[in-house]
Amino acid sequence: MKRIHVAAAVIRGVDGQILLAKRPEDKHQGGLWEFPGGKVEASEAVQTALARELDEELGIRPTAARPLIQVRHDYPDKQVLLDVWEVSAFTGEPHGVEGQPLAWVSPRQLGDYEFPAANRPIVAAARLPEHYLITPEGLSGPELLRGIQTALKSGIRLLQLRAPAMFDAQYRDIAVDALGLCAGKAQLMLKGPLEWLGDFPAAGWHLTAQQLRDLSAGGRPFPLQRWLAASCHTAQELALATQMGVDFITLSPVQATQTHPEAQPLGWAQVAELLQGFNQPAYLLGGVTPADVERAWAVGAQGVAGIRAFWPE
Repeated sequence: MKRIHVAAAVIRGVDGQILLAKRPEDKHQGGLWEFPGGKVEASEAVQTALARELDEELGIRPTAARPLIQVRHDYPDKQVLLDVWEVSAFTGEPHGVEGQPLAWVSPRQLGDYEFPAANRPIVAAARLPEHYLITPEGLSGPELLRGIQTALKSGIRLLQLRAPAMFDAQYRDIAVDALGLCAGKAQLMLKGPLEWLGDFPAAGWHLTAQQLRDLSAGGRPFPLQRWLAASCHTAQELALATQMGVDFITLSPVQATQTHPEAQPLGWAQVAELLQGFNQPAYLLGGVTPADVERAWAVGAQGVAGIRAFWPE
């Protein structure tokens, strides 16, 4: 069965809201909401197809677009490759040219809409930012909280509280304070045993590669409404992350790092290869800085993650 290549767009308005369209009842996956787009014709460039489809469906022309995520999905009756681009500027006024209902929704509301199964990773990618901050080791509680406050002011919207050398009780106390700081501003990801999940309902959870290997056979440990991430370094770990149903991963190390000098860097070419068959948003970590974000997009990543290069000194 030939995989159907589809170009789709996450279209953002100036207020950050995202445009959705409803599929006609008589079409495949009819009645569900979708990110607008359509089939890429043979020998047509993806961006050309996207511009054509958005003009035909919505009466708009994209003027700023970048790759967001690629998703391969097998339905019982067809196989699709969704080539998703983020459109941040366009000309024209979007309207349902074919009479289809449209809705502008905030990223947070996307979970309230029903999409085809293949769209779940796109919903995650549309909600996630391009930078993922990981807290540095060796800081006191007050230093961590001060740095988090500064990072939030600078616009960080996703951060991981990582303090491997800290005692459990101290980590848990700081997690409570960090959650208070992040409320309404950013998503906080915690690390630790899954027994703690019930104590921090507002937090997402970031699993170590070891936790991923130990727990993936049991599937996702909590419902979809809560963010689940994992640290990955190999193709096998990417497969386990898929099996577990995580929302996003970090893939590392891209380049040599001070934190883990013994780890063999993957290099950009291998990163691109690993992400080729992976359907979830991925942050590249290890020897990358915020300046590498466009290169990360080009190899299929959501963005970049980091400790030193991202932490406000």
